[in-house]
Amino acid sequence: METARMKPRSQPERRAPRRVFALALGAALAASAAAQDAAPPAAQEPAPAATAAAAAPAAPTLEETRVTLDKWIETQQIISRERKDWQQGKEILTSRLELVKKEQGQLDESLQQAQSSVTEANAKRDELLAEQAQLEAAQKQLATAVAGLEEQVRKLFPAIPEPLRVKLEPLRQRIPEDPATTKVSVAERFQNVLGILNEVSAANNDVTVSYEVHNLADGKPAEVKVLYIGLAQAYYVSSGGEAGIGRATSEGWTWEPSKSIAGAVLQALEIRDGKQSPAFVPLPVHLQ
Repeated sequence: METARMKPRSQPERRAPRRVFALALGAALAASAAAQDAAPPAAQEPAPAATAAAAAPAAPTLEETRVTLDKWIETQQIISRERKDWQQGKEILTSRLELVKKEQGQLDESLQQAQSSVTEANAKRDELLAEQAQLEAAQKQLATAVAGLEEQVRKLFPAIPEPLRVKLEPLRQRIPEDPATTKVSVAERFQNVLGILNEVSAANNDVTVSYEVHNLADGKPAEVKVLYIGLAQAYYVSSGGEAGIGRATSEGWTWEPSKSIAGAVLQALEIRDGKQSPAFVPLPVHLQ
């Protein structure tokens, strides 16, 4: 029979179409059998009514019915798959839409935070720019001040005793010739000036002794021992007992022979060296 040639059912959703196909196939077979039993013998001459019926379209055969049902079943299966795919696609799209909305919310929040950060950064930048302007103005004032100090130090150098001047010469060379074009920072220039002034201040508050060469009363140079009283006054005495007085001027130190102070200078030097007890020693002082 034709029903035995049907394909086996492999999917649950095909059971209902197969049942409908079996019922329809059974009805078609019964109708075909009834039509054959009711047909008149072939030898008999057909009646006029039978001739009209023969002229009408023939009923579908069993094979055509089976093919039609297969097409209908296939169509239902396609519709079922499409509906299932559409449902799955809808769920996927819904999930993606929710994810996109969630990401959009996070992006909106991040955008608000970024805008807030930008606002804070702009305010901080304005504050820093104002502070920078103040620092630049202060730096210009400091540069002007240190340039004035450097000029005063230059003028002070001739009045510094020779031993101290030799010691401070490396610092003096670091003073820029043109403050407007120098690449040395203001801080370094201040440190340099302060280093010179500290050394000068310490020497001005101390009594120092050095060995130097000076011209004596006869105009011949000789080594003498010099006693500096701060930075304003000095006295020297030679091994032969010749003495003199030194004074600081804006042009440098001037030395004047004075034999009368030789004994006092020798006594002051011995007290300075710890060879005599401290005592009052009168020495001439010239104040400008």
